Amino acid sequence: MSQPEERQGGLGRALFSRLMHSYFLMSRSLTIGVRAMVRSVDGKFLLVRHTYTPGWHFPGGGVEKGQTTETALRRELLQETDLELVGRPVLHGVFYNGKVSKRDHVLAYLCEVSGRVPGKPASVEIAEIGYFGLDDLPQDTDPGTERRIREVVEGQGQSACW
Repeated sequence: MSQPEERQGGLGRALFSRLMHSYFLMSRSLTIGVRAMVRSVDGKFLLVRHTYTPGWHFPGGGVEKGQTTETALRRELLQETDLELVGRPVLHGVFYNGKVSKRDHVLAYLCEVSGRVPGKPASVEIAEIGYFGLDDLPQDTDPGTERRIREVVEGQGQSACW
């Protein structure tokens, strides 16, 4: 094969690869969220109640294009709770969140933090913030959040779904 034919073949493969990647992006694109599982010294979990969605959840949010999950976790934790991530978070699990969409996945991380939770939430997107034990979770705690807490506290096996 001559050099021009090799270049054309390489160009064709590159173009085909790019087309297939674009197709997969449109047909299989995913959304990824991160959640910070923060525990107090007495074993309670930090939860937030957002102003725009019902229930209590771990602090967190979406991973933006071009952002690592750890960067997103640090950003969301600081925005929602005024706490700073210390060291590297430990991945607790990756969960499918079909209740949000057929494309949503949540990565839950066990986190060490520094700072103090403000008495009044610093972010306008947070209505309330607090630490809760398994036995005193708010009645409207998100079911996926409660499952993750039970996995940690009671050693329950992980489910694949949020």
